[in-house]
Amino acid sequence: MRNHNMSSVRSVRPAPVEIVHKHMRFLIIHNPDKNGMDHFIKELKQRQIKEVVRVCEPTYEASILKQEEIEVIDMAFDDGGVPSTEIIDKWLDLLKVRFRETPRSCVAVHCVAGLGRAPLMVALALMEAGMTYEDAVAFVREKRRGAINAKQLYFLERYKTRLRMKQPKNGKGESCCVM
Repeated sequence: MRNHNMSSVRSVRPAPVEIVHKHMRFLIIHNPDKNGMDHFIKELKQRQIKEVVRVCEPTYEASILKQEEIEVIDMAFDDGGVPSTEIIDKWLDLLKVRFRETPRSCVAVHCVAGLGRAPLMVALALMEAGMTYEDAVAFVREKRRGAINAKQLYFLERYKTRLRMKQPKNGKGESCCVM
């Protein structure tokens, strides 16, 4: 029997993924740990991200990103759960403003592992852009295998869209929203 040193076992986190649909771009990324902030900031700056939506409990100081001119917007909800109406409204308001004002911008969203809450928020945005819940889930899962659990899938199946996100009238470029 092999002896495993548990301190050398590291959790494998999925790589950040970018999801592009119509005029929207999303970056789904996992929660940075205290040793991974430099890499996290590099990923955000590479995509010129100005906002990070944090849908999990805080594990890092938002002021670290603020120093880099990146705003952290907290919209936390339970792991494996679904967002409240207030969180959905806040999310959609952010996307409407960001995509209208700066079509080439990118907004990031993250949860702990980038497999549940963050992909769910992207799926909501895709549905608001006209996709069915099945297509939105399949589109997210193409890039993020294992994303969105059964409870979240049930929620998306019953979700009623509130608005339709439209492509910018100037037709310039792609917008990016990172989750």
